[in-house]
Amino acid sequence: MPKGLLALALGGFGIGLTEFIIMGLMPEVAGTFGVTEAQAGWLITGYALSVAVGALVVTAAVTRLPRKQVLLGLLVLFILGNMLDAVAPTYTLMMLGRIIAALCHGAFFGIGSVVAGSMVAPEKKASAIAVMFTGLTVSNVLGVPLGTFLGQAFGWRSTFWAITAIGVVAFIGIALLVPATGRDDTAISLRRELRAFRSGQVWASLSITILGYGGMFGAFTYIAYLLTEVSGFPSSAVPWLLVVFGVGLFVGNLVGGRAADRAPDRSLLIILAALTVVLVVFALVAENRAATVISLILMGGFGFATVPGLQMRVMHYAGEATTLVSGANIGAFNIGNALGAWIGGVTISAGLGYTSPIWAGAVITFAAVVVLTLSMTRNAPSPRAAHLAPLDATRQVAPTR
Repeated sequence: MPKGLLALALGGFGIGLTEFIIMGLMPEVAGTFGVTEAQAGWLITGYALSVAVGALVVTAAVTRLPRKQVLLGLLVLFILGNMLDAVAPTYTLMMLGRIIAALCHGAFFGIGSVVAGSMVAPEKKASAIAVMFTGLTVSNVLGVPLGTFLGQAFGWRSTFWAITAIGVVAFIGIALLVPATGRDDTAISLRRELRAFRSGQVWASLSITILGYGGMFGAFTYIAYLLTEVSGFPSSAVPWLLVVFGVGLFVGNLVGGRAADRAPDRSLLIILAALTVVLVVFALVAENRAATVISLILMGGFGFATVPGLQMRVMHYAGEATTLVSGANIGAFNIGNALGAWIGGVTISAGLGYTSPIWAGAVITFAAVVVLTLSMTRNAPSPRAAHLAPLDATRQVAPTR
């Protein structure tokens, strides 16, 4: 395995920690600024929407630049945003720090996905992308629980100082281990990159990402409240339960990467359908502690097993113009995050209880199953797409646009 993949995973670890840590510390952050659960949830929604904007705007702005230098610049932005969060005296400045940090997120994973895929043979691209996204899963397995411990023991601001330090280490790792690729020919033309958005399958893939990932993330956003108020766990148990969830993410990401290398559409459909069932069952058994632990593992596993396949799918239908589309799909992940977090906050504010975000997540994920099924039925031979390799090797059918 190329050492550069580990460096990308290190960067992903820091960025993933920034994204997810608020969930474990939401009650503490809300208490500091005197805001409601739904208002605290906007620190997640605002971050996610900023990622979506940055994924397109920032990626488009740096298309002509050497990718390694871009990745390093994005990490500087990440460090500055987290420093602001660590010292923010008001909720508004806290949100501003989240937005600054978020602007690097989409471009980093979008460009990083292209770089990761370029380091390995074509048949191993999804697995290489999965390795990069392992940073996100490790941030949940180790980073979020440890960050929650740290925040509960020394105040939540100490967690953001720790994240800032991780950003510095990630910067050094990228500088030392990721090879300088220069200006790749496929990245030079912004017009060529934008042309990929003419593909109907690209838009279908972005929609599937929004719905499929948004369902899981919406269910997870308010998980600290569900664990303490519905399942009856003490707040001190929340970090350990996040470890359980993170283990599911880690395993699901790796398994999902291997499955996407073999049969992307087929495996993705099975995973999304299974995730829908898991969310429904979780909502029904949330009052049972043992069932909650099992549900957390399965939700994390099936939820993150979708990531490599979702990213690989949109890159495939983009043809040779993968950079901007890849960044757009990272934005789609975070639009899904924002959608799920917003709907979950609405259901809680409406008095439907802390299991309501899970029910909402199940509905959103099922919508992803429907869109993917319809998209697969249109994936038939076409003269316009004859130059592209089959997405699903088991079907040997060229994709349409």
